[in-house]
Parts: sequence; structure tokens; C-alpha cells
Amino acid sequence: MEPVPPDRVLTVPNLLSALRLVLIPVFIYLLLVAHAHGWAVAILMFSGASDWADGKIARSLNQSSRLGVLLDPAVDRLYMVTVPVVLAISGIVPWWFVITLIVRDALLAATLPLLRSRGLTALPVTYFGKAATFALMSGFPLVLLGTWDTLWSRVIGACGWGFLIWGMYAYLWSFVLYAVQMVLVMRRMPKVTHHAATARKAGEHG
Repeated sequence: MEPVPPDRVLTVPNLLSALRLVLIPVFIYLLLVAHAHGWAVAILMFSGASDWADGKIARSLNQSSRLGVLLDPAVDRLYMVTVPVVLAISGIVPWWFVITLIVRDALLAATLPLLRSRGLTALPVTYFGKAATFALMSGFPLVLLGTWDTLWSRVIGACGWGFLIWGMYAYLWSFVLYAVQMVLVMRRMPKVTHHAATARKAGEHG
């Protein structure tokens, strides 16, 4: 059994995740209201870099926490819904691309009741899934930079679509890997009763 992460809040990874969460409405305002594409790109670049950094810091400096285990992927999911929807509203990415991402995340969310029936809150985030998210979060600002009517902008936009296409395939493949884990959990772990779940939580806090 893997050790339970410490129950702490004030860590560098948690602060980075919280900052990324706060920047989501700022990004929406900058792109849809202020039309400040440059600042919107800066937020996306910071979010992509900090998403990689918080996991690295958590592992290298032993700053993992229960809050971080839940907060980091939750913020990732919010970004993976908000950013493509806002870009689609702006006409920068097609709606089919956005719908594919949303359906994938909706299917992922639909598995949560099954996990809870086995006494789990989430499955471990895979490196492949993190790489897919990083590729998408790297591609979105590059595609946004590709909206200027200049040669350098078109080149960067093409590179951005390269990241998005690879990220899309990786994102879908990470869901397949997640589904395999789900099947193994359903087969190997029995359903937990209310008493067993209470005892497990008491053991974690003991």
C-alpha cells in the first residue's frame, strides 16, 4: 500500500495550483472582454510551466500533500475545459476539438462513483496523462500566438497545432490507460461497506 500523503496545506505546489485556479477567470476576461491576446498567452504559458513545476517540486522537495493530490488534477481539468471552450468561442480552435476533450473528461468523471464504491477517491495521475496535458497547455498559447497576420505568427501557430494534435492523441490514450486501471480496480478490490470506509478513514487520520 502506498503511503498516505501528509495532511498539509501551505506548500509550494499547492500555492502554484491555487494561483493557476485564480488565473482562470483572468484568462477569460483578457481573451473575451479585453481582447488582450498577449496577456492571455502569458497566463497560458505560466499555467503550463507551473503545472509541470508543482509536480517536480512535490517530488524533489517532499512537499506532496492530500490537498495537492486532489487540487492539482482538479485545476488541470478546469483548464482543459475552460481554455479550449474560450478559444472556440473566439474562433481560434474548432468546436469538434473542444467537444472531444470535454467528452473524454466527462467519461472520466463518470468513473468516480465506481472508485468511491471501492473506497478510493482517485487513481494516480500517470506520467503519460501529465505529458498529454502539458502538450495541450503548450499548444494552446502557441495557437493563440498564431492569430497575428505575420509569417512568424503563422509558423508558431503551425507548431502549436502540432502540439495540440499530439496532445489530443495522448490525452485519449491516457484515458484508455485509466480505463484499464479502472477494470483492474473493479476486479481486484471488493466493494467497501460504510463500516469499512469509516474504519479506513480513521486509520488514515490515526
